[in-house]
Amino acid sequence: MKISKKDAYTWFKFFASLPEDEQLMADQQEIVYATFAQIEEVVDRRNAELMSGIKGLKTLKNRTYYVGNDDRFPNGCKSCLLGTGLSAIRKTNKCNIECKFCYNFGELNDIPPVGEGMWEIGGTKFYEKDIDLLLAIHQKPTGISYVYLEPFMEIEKYYAVIEKFHNAGIHQHMYTNGLLVTEESAKALAKAGLDELRFNLGATNCSDKVIENMKNASKYINNVGIETPMTPQFYSSFFEKKDKILNSGITFINCAELHLNPNNIENYYGENMYICRHGYISPIWSRELTLKFMKIADDEKWDLVVHDCSNYTKFTRGLNLTAKEGKWFGASDYACEFPEIPYEYFLPILKDKSFKFITEEKLPKGYAPDEMI
Repeated sequence: MKISKKDAYTWFKFFASLPEDEQLMADQQEIVYATFAQIEEVVDRRNAELMSGIKGLKTLKNRTYYVGNDDRFPNGCKSCLLGTGLSAIRKTNKCNIECKFCYNFGELNDIPPVGEGMWEIGGTKFYEKDIDLLLAIHQKPTGISYVYLEPFMEIEKYYAVIEKFHNAGIHQHMYTNGLLVTEESAKALAKAGLDELRFNLGATNCSDKVIENMKNASKYINNVGIETPMTPQFYSSFFEKKDKILNSGITFINCAELHLNPNNIENYYGENMYICRHGYISPIWSRELTLKFMKIADDEKWDLVVHDCSNYTKFTRGLNLTAKEGKWFGASDYACEFPEIPYEYFLPILKDKSFKFITEEKLPKGYAPDEMI
């Protein structure tokens, strides 16, 4: 069904007016999926056109795209896409700033603690003394990540655990907004065996302080890079300070396609959005900016990797993980993060006269609003 934008808008306006718990009829669900397919087809074509202009575009076994020095592609990403995935480890329940793109936006003060002296690994609580038992019983992952909130709020608690996993031969990377990173803590992390430190430079709008902290961290940790959601604000700020950032010692830049959840989507109300394979919902500009960013990096031959960590990458990540876990053919944990589709957030793109569907057809008999409602 190649639904027209006009018909899609009429239907989605109706769907947005329904109570959240009201279920759609099967024919109405067809309308929804036809609309999503129409939007995604245009988004895919626009992205393909941008990709065609990147001469040095490469793939990691068709699982993701990047440009730059192959030797600098982060091993944490290889673990995620080619290895046994990434086991996420959580200790802190705190952060020192609140970003509009954060998945925990609006609830930072309500995140429950892990527990005194405990670590959350794979959804299970462990004391530090239990980690040797875990390593003895479970197959070791190719990589683990310290991904939740801001670990530098209590970074001294991480050193001993990092050392344990380092001694077990497991690749480790950590995320930070960078404001609290010091030379002393970077040196201690390197001594403990941390392999990568990833700065969310967009969290501080490319703060000079964080750029300096990246430079200091790169003196001790072999692989220091940037991983941040790609937004217009980050894109603009980066190029204002491009030379300073590129001379900070970083080896990679992971441009994450901004995807939204019930906590942060309201911060982007009014933007043109699409849903990727009925999973992640994103503003269409996020990946477009990444591809424009990559073209500049490729044209200027930056001596690092710029990685397109897109919704497609997340989709392939889910397939890789379930394959390694031995789950059934086609199984994946990639899914929409909304309990119900937020129809009203797709109205702007359906109203945008500059966003045109590639092919439109008249609705089949019985699918017009006055025939079905």
